Amino acid sequence: MKYARIKTNKGTLEVELYEEDAPNTVKNFVKLIESGFYDGLKFHRVIKDFVVQGGCPKGTGTGGAGYQIKCELNGTLQFHDEGVLSMAHAGRDTGSSQFFICLSRKNTQHLDRNHTCFGKIVKGLELIDNIQQGDFMEKVTVFDK
Repeated sequence: MKYARIKTNKGTLEVELYEEDAPNTVKNFVKLIESGFYDGLKFHRVIKDFVVQGGCPKGTGTGGAGYQIKCELNGTLQFHDEGVLSMAHAGRDTGSSQFFICLSRKNTQHLDRNHTCFGKIVKGLELIDNIQQGDFMEKVTVFDK
């Protein structure tokens, strides 16, 4: 199984990636991690009880990796629970590098089968409520377990 380690200025998150449920999204995320794309990027959008969003190279929510990927919405893990990582997009099949971390199932249910869930925090979940807009990802790595 593949995992990602997201070292933030608030602590480290360990994420189990949904390789079987969202293989192309995970492949894209891993490719970006291995290129160092996420290192130093800010969390540009934080909405209490909703999401923490990052992955924009401009730090504004308007940038991406320069290409788009298709949504993967039919798997068994496509539910926006607390701690789930999901691809941000500007409409179906327009995801790229931006992703968000769900802070509350109550406020993210409407995203089910509309945004691709591709991982879930398995260590460090208690940190996500402390992340604020402008906090950043120091280093993001991928590993097998």
